[in-house]
Amino acid sequence: MTGAAKFFAICWTAASLSAGAGFAGAQAPNGSTKDTINEPLLTGLDVAKSSISPVAQVRQNKSWEYGPFVNYGVGVGDRSSYKFLSAGFQLGKPLTPVFHASVFSGQFEFAGNIMPLWQAYTPAPHLANYTCTDEKTGLPYTCPLQFGGGTFRGVSLTPVILRWNFLTKSQRIQPWFQAAGGLIYTTHKFPPNFLSQQTINGQTVYLDGGTCVWNFSPQGGVGIHYFTRAKRSIDLGVSGVHISSASLGDRNPGVNASVQVQLGYTFWK
Repeated sequence: MTGAAKFFAICWTAASLSAGAGFAGAQAPNGSTKDTINEPLLTGLDVAKSSISPVAQVRQNKSWEYGPFVNYGVGVGDRSSYKFLSAGFQLGKPLTPVFHASVFSGQFEFAGNIMPLWQAYTPAPHLANYTCTDEKTGLPYTCPLQFGGGTFRGVSLTPVILRWNFLTKSQRIQPWFQAAGGLIYTTHKFPPNFLSQQTINGQTVYLDGGTCVWNFSPQGGVGIHYFTRAKRSIDLGVSGVHISSASLGDRNPGVNASVQVQLGYTFWK
């Protein structure tokens, strides 16, 4: 082999190793789950970038995350007049290495939260027309009934949050998707509904109108962690939340859908 050929072969080998190392940080073709920060074939520049990347650090270390958050939301559809406010504390931890699946590559995390402050703001108590049934004739007729309303207060616990943290090359932004299930307790039956006992035309009429102080809150959403520095992030998420008593009360009108925005601050350890 001539000197020129040897020189070309050495350069080609070096370039191939550098390209392979750079690609391995995002997706390892042999199925390895090593993250960028641990790849042995990284160039000096790549090592420097990885060592200061907050996203890569917490992903590689499977760091615990914990911190406060606040939620604000509005009802959808027939509950569009409802408003929601809650605040609490969340705890979570990635449980797996990075799984590589093209654009769906990422890491599974399990988390939970508690909200000592949970409030729903609904229209004030008011009269509304309802279809009643005449006891003698069995015929329906329209009657005004007193509906409940106002501010409802309680607490909420979400013990199961299944989160998928997407693999990203960003040093600051970590996107995620999650599904969760929670439980809400309110000091008065929620959502507000008509009273179970009414006086109509001088007669006492008993109506199936009770709801429940216990409600379930299945939900799903997306969001991001934005790292302001190592092991510190500001979090923004948007979730769709369904509220239902699962027929624990006499009736189960529920809140079919609400959209809630979450803002939080996370510490990583």
